[in-house]
Amino acid sequence: MTSAGSRDGFTDIRPDGWIDRLAPAAARPYLKLARLDRPIGTWLLLFPCWWSQALATQGWPDPWMMILFAVGAVTMRGAGCTVNDILDRDIDGMVERTRSRPIPSGQVTVRQALAFLVLQLLIGLAVLVQFNLFTILLGAASLVLVFTYPTMKRITWWPQAFLGLTFNWGALVGWAAVTGGLDLPAVLLYAAGIVWTLGYDTIYAHQDKEDDARIGVKSTALRLGDASKIWIYGFYTLTYGGLLAAGLVAGLGIWFQMVLLAAVLQLAWQVGTWRPDDQMDCLVKFKSNRWFGWLVLGAIVAGRVL
Repeated sequence: MTSAGSRDGFTDIRPDGWIDRLAPAAARPYLKLARLDRPIGTWLLLFPCWWSQALATQGWPDPWMMILFAVGAVTMRGAGCTVNDILDRDIDGMVERTRSRPIPSGQVTVRQALAFLVLQLLIGLAVLVQFNLFTILLGAASLVLVFTYPTMKRITWWPQAFLGLTFNWGALVGWAAVTGGLDLPAVLLYAAGIVWTLGYDTIYAHQDKEDDARIGVKSTALRLGDASKIWIYGFYTLTYGGLLAAGLVAGLGIWFQMVLLAAVLQLAWQVGTWRPDDQMDCLVKFKSNRWFGWLVLGAIVAGRVL
């Protein structure tokens, strides 16, 4: 790619990261397959769980439950990436950013990746069974999304919407883990998470738009094109509206609303300063959603304890 801000051999895999420096050589390809060197995806999967748990809790959220969600997010994000890389191995080999991933580069075979996937799913199951029966069933249902999402870029211009359905399932699971059921605040939080994902993953998809167009892969970055900024402003406005509605329905007051405004400013900064043709800037803005996640969590906790 030769777009502004890009470079030859652009990749988000750091050859000098902690895995290459600290992990045993035999484990390195598997740790990279699970994206343990790039934790932003884990954060984006984890925050809806924590938001919902905090929203359903009177007072401070249970630390042990937060730890369980964290372990589950690491494991299931890794499982999702493994499924994605198995199904996309031929496509990944044709995309500049992804051709050095373990499967297309030949570091891990498909059979080895499948065995690693089973291990991750077993760990995820061990975490899930710590919760009530309704939460176990709800969490197990998410596997339908985990296994179907990677195929969506082949059939729809809106695979980011399906990622939103998948990555924000924790907004339902977190509430269920605390209450044993589902209520309107959890549904509103889930909807807010979906449009949040539409925003940040459209930014992310702009990294690959030239390669995607060349090989015939669909994305919102290609569908929305030069209008992406306007659409993302819209997605993020709906995110704010959904979060505000979830908090108000759950009984949160002024402290929640005040801290949530800081989170909204973070979203506005993302889009206002985003350079869609700069691959590195796309990655930076995408990763900055970690701070948005913390601000929303802070808003919900503030609304519960202050």
